Amino acid sequence: MSITARFLDQHISDYAKNSRLFMIWGVILMALGLLAVSATTFTTMVTVMVLGFLILFSGCVVLLDTFTFWRGKDHGFVLAFLAGILYVAAGVLLISNPVEGSVTITFLLGTIYTFLGLMRIMFSTAARLPQWGWTLANGVVTLLIGILILMSWPESSLFIIGLFVGIDLFFCGLAYTMAAVTLGNISKR
Repeated sequence: MSITARFLDQHISDYAKNSRLFMIWGVILMALGLLAVSATTFTTMVTVMVLGFLILFSGCVVLLDTFTFWRGKDHGFVLAFLAGILYVAAGVLLISNPVEGSVTITFLLGTIYTFLGLMRIMFSTAARLPQWGWTLANGVVTLLIGILILMSWPESSLFIIGLFVGIDLFFCGLAYTMAAVTLGNISKR
């Protein structure tokens, strides 16, 4: 018996009890995903600003760590301090200039997708694992997404991030909803 089967056998009743909550959470996430896709520019700005606040907070934590742990230690203080300052500066820039931040992040996304697509294509053709065509297809799709983002950059910067966030929210909600349906069917048996 696999670990997954044992886990399900042990916890299925707990999950089944909460299937209604899974369904509610799934519907909420799908609705938020559709809303995000319908307002991609707004979603992009909010996402960039939230990312800016997270980076700013991380910088404050790094600076706090610098002065509580690294103070008096010659080998790490300066690097930790500079890293903290860099985090804080990046966070402030994203918060104060979300449009410019979205341009930069979109360029990075396009570059990363292009690179990942190429790496997946090279891996799938070199390794030729069973069902390697799926890995190759994944690489081709990832590469095409990267190329499309870069070809439409910087014009696409105001909607790409919001579109990706919306699609992710929708499919995450769909996964919760389908899990709730499956749990409901299992608990009826």
